[in-house]
Amino acid sequence: MARGWTQAGGRPHAEAAALSAITAGGAKDAALYVTLEPCAHESQRGPSCTDLVITARPSRVVIGQLDPDPRTAGLGVKRLRRAGIAVTVLEDAPSRSSLSGYFARAEYNRPHVTLKLAMSLDGCIALADGTSQWITGDAARAHVHAQRARHDAILVGGATWRADRPRLDVRLPGLEDRSPARVLLTRGVPPDGVRVINRPEQIADLEDALTLYIEGGAAAAASFLREDLIDEIHLYRAPIVIGDGLRSLSDFGLTDLQSAHGRWQMTQRRQLGSDEFTAYLRVRE
Repeated sequence: MARGWTQAGGRPHAEAAALSAITAGGAKDAALYVTLEPCAHESQRGPSCTDLVITARPSRVVIGQLDPDPRTAGLGVKRLRRAGIAVTVLEDAPSRSSLSGYFARAEYNRPHVTLKLAMSLDGCIALADGTSQWITGDAARAHVHAQRARHDAILVGGATWRADRPRLDVRLPGLEDRSPARVLLTRGVPPDGVRVINRPEQIADLEDALTLYIEGGAAAAASFLREDLIDEIHLYRAPIVIGDGLRSLSDFGLTDLQSAHGRWQMTQRRQLGSDEFTAYLRVRE
């Protein structure tokens, strides 16, 4: 058995990495499982994975998702079948989730956007004077840092930046080098080392980012919801009640309750110490 994943910089692809770990002829009559359809086009950066798989001669290939890249887009499957290799295409949710950034960039020309909200039971993110350290406990905050490490870029609004000067880095032992690129939604002067965008739709210009993590504040979060640019919500709820505090969201244009239903599907729920974490995926056609 061998495993492979696409290396930093995009090459070699996962198939090439896995097959290179097998001795010559070792893949013959084996089963190959891939999250994405093997690429079917030649590139100066590396060979066609479809050609590599055909040469390796596995008995079957199980594919999680078809590749939306028009250079492949079903051609990899056709060529494999033409070569006598059985192919199964799952089109399942877990494989799509693992490639969410790739699909968001291919289908929407922007990163996959996750909105993180940490709040009290009554929906507050801070006291009325802005004090917010800490709403959630150690386990929840560590989980947030792990999520930061999984994303290419992290964004906050100008008000949050001016009030808190957040570091927006990863502070988990061994993962410090995985801190995402920092992005600020503001019309002000860009701070050193921080990318600035003026409007939510400008995330399309973050060409190096397949995934974007939004951490605050209420106005920035609402602006992305207003433009329907949120693909996932990560909600951390602490067992505290604040009352007269700062709300987690400002107005984002909702005018009737009917249109609010059916837009979000819960995909995960877990306990993090005394706090509850739930993840919701945007339901799109």
